[in-house]
Amino acid sequence: MRRVYFDHNATTPVDPEVLDAMLPYFSVEFGNASSIHAFGQQTRGAVERARQSVAALLGAQASEITFTSGGTESDNLAILGIVGELRGGEKKHVITTQIEHSAALSSCHALAKRGMDVTFLPIGRSGVIDPRDVRMAIRPTTVFITVMHANNEIGTLQPLEEIGRIAADADVWFHTDAVQSAGKIPVDVNRLGVDLLSLSAHKIYGPKGVGALYVRKGTHLEPVLYGGHHERDRRPGTENVPGIVGLGRAAEIAREKLSSDGERVSRLRDRFENGVLAAVADARVNGAGAPRVPNTSNIMFPGVASESLLIALDLKGLACSSGSACSSGAVTPSHVLTAVGLCAAEARSSLRFSLGRHTTDSDVDFALSVLPGEVARLRAISPETKRAPVVP
Repeated sequence: MRRVYFDHNATTPVDPEVLDAMLPYFSVEFGNASSIHAFGQQTRGAVERARQSVAALLGAQASEITFTSGGTESDNLAILGIVGELRGGEKKHVITTQIEHSAALSSCHALAKRGMDVTFLPIGRSGVIDPRDVRMAIRPTTVFITVMHANNEIGTLQPLEEIGRIAADADVWFHTDAVQSAGKIPVDVNRLGVDLLSLSAHKIYGPKGVGALYVRKGTHLEPVLYGGHHERDRRPGTENVPGIVGLGRAAEIAREKLSSDGERVSRLRDRFENGVLAAVADARVNGAGAPRVPNTSNIMFPGVASESLLIALDLKGLACSSGSACSSGAVTPSHVLTAVGLCAAEARSSLRFSLGRHTTDSDVDFALSVLPGEVARLRAISPETKRAPVVP
């Protein structure tokens, strides 16, 4: 049976060139990058080359890149490392949005439990925050703003440049989760005006279990883990050299293919959406009309339970998602979709389709050949779409 993968926002396949770059560091190049002998210095060189590659993808300096275990740790380190240890008699204030990834939201909730004031700004139907809301939320006690760049469920892009200027004017630290944007669209930390930025390797055809945090020079960041003096005292623990090398090579490839990948995937995404809207009555694209990353489409199918449709499509060979992979198994509707104005039933009728570097026109054709029929079949048997019996 043919299988087509439309879930690249959950994870991507490791690029063969990335795997080739990593393999020696599982065997002959096995040294501890913190050791001073030749074995260690060889792997240290590989780590530093990867640091330069990640920095180049972001328009940053190599010294501003800290390697982590992934996007979740990067978010936690950024938020808790800046805000968690702030001292002072006055209560501190943090600003975020209601549609952040759970790694950022959970970190902000942890701050609230510690006694911080946290404002969770609402998002309208567009899925894009109004920078004026950020400006109005700032108080004299505000110390930190975290707003994700591209939403992982609906793909909408936030106006970070405007928010960055607002944060700079107010002398407030500014962080963004760029896990779903880095490597898909141009990301320049100086143009965006961010002080900290999170990314993850496995979203850009690198390995799982490794990521990075950009920390602007001069930013004091307290560690959230304790141990040795690795990563300039920001993140202790023996470096995951194969993973870091893989992230570095993935960043190089993403930078090389940024324009061509973006244009091609955007065309395929648009063709897929147009085909779905033409073939499925009442279908609606969540976040349509707003700036989005080129690969992401979140579509609502009224009268169909998303979990049922997800399973039906998987049985036909099409893999997609009902939301964030980090929230799979959750019984509550997507916090992102409800935050942008969908009711619980609408949120539970929405699926995310995320295309990737290796998606083809044939894959889109296959998806369009499978999806409308499965929606129609499930609508026909759904209690919500059946007419209530007439009472004599």
